[in-house]
Amino acid sequence: MGHTVVAVLGGLVGLVVLGAYVGWLYRRLAVAPDLSPRWRRGVAVALGLGLGVFVVGAVLLRRGDPAPVRPVVWPAMTSLAVALYLTLGLALLALVALALRLRGRTDARRRVLRVGTPAVVALALAVTGYGVVAATRPSVRTTVVTSDALPASYDGLRVVLMTDLHVGALHDASWTRRVVDLVMTQDPDLVLLGGDLVDGRPEDIAADVAPLADLATPLGVHAVIGNHELITGAADGPRWVAAYESLGLDVLTNESVELGPGLMLAGVPDATATGDLAPDPAAALAGVDPDDFVLYLAHEPRQVHDLPDGAGVDLMLAGHTHGGQLWPVGLLSRLAAPVVQGYGVADGVPLLVSRGVGTSGPPVRVLSPPQVDVVVLRAT
Repeated sequence: MGHTVVAVLGGLVGLVVLGAYVGWLYRRLAVAPDLSPRWRRGVAVALGLGLGVFVVGAVLLRRGDPAPVRPVVWPAMTSLAVALYLTLGLALLALVALALRLRGRTDARRRVLRVGTPAVVALALAVTGYGVVAATRPSVRTTVVTSDALPASYDGLRVVLMTDLHVGALHDASWTRRVVDLVMTQDPDLVLLGGDLVDGRPEDIAADVAPLADLATPLGVHAVIGNHELITGAADGPRWVAAYESLGLDVLTNESVELGPGLMLAGVPDATATGDLAPDPAAALAGVDPDDFVLYLAHEPRQVHDLPDGAGVDLMLAGHTHGGQLWPVGLLSRLAAPVVQGYGVADGVPLLVSRGVGTSGPPVRVLSPPQVDVVVLRAT
């Protein structure tokens, strides 16, 4: 009963905040530029429809089989990106108008609002449209990593890192198939899946991840779970582990595997996992020979900070950040991740972070296109 009351109160507070935000949008879009009553009614209707679609889509998100609700959820989540760019543009326009008002330039202020407001709307829609298209076109980024710890027999080894697929309410089996085909065309020796492959429960979207079974390489296909495997409940973590393993994936839960003489792979679940899946880097690396070349797979880049001193990790691979996904909000990712995308070094550990291929929230990517990473290991 208590949880129900908290949920209801939380929903009411959310609706109040959302209503206040829509009211602010109405003032900036209709009142500030002094539109005619007819145009004001049009703005009110458009905002009301948008609000209704968003609320319904948000309620249906991750509720059962996503296929029937995708036509509602997709525009609802896309509206988040439109709202973001509307807010940024209208806030900037309001500051310019305020500056003109303080200087007594009333006519200039009116002209700026009359011309600037529709320009902001057009720009927000254009940027979102660009981001929608960009999000559907994953590419391949190749990074060469050279290490004197790599045995010469593995020189030229091709490791494909695919992460953040986010199959579920916004992406279906056809998306999984496209990405799997893209991965396999890279001639990989090893495929690593960095978590957040799903948004939902196994019983609802198992068919949408089924194409992952077609991944195959000489050194296997290995995975870890991310925070979105747990987003519908902590109990779904072990169920997703079992579902992935039924597809032939080797899910690493605080363990290591020998890929070949002198080559080890260790992996841990996401930092948010609890219980039997709580990440334990020490356990994952317990059986690793420090003289081996050690690959370490985790979902979040910040998990590099959890590595024990002298862990002997030669290359850590991660995802989670989406490279920021939406500019300029993605700039905040730098506050939470030691490396947002690409290759870097954190705590003395070489770290490669993929932007991933899917999206979280709005199915939109602005200045952070989706990607599959190919890491070519070279020995010195």
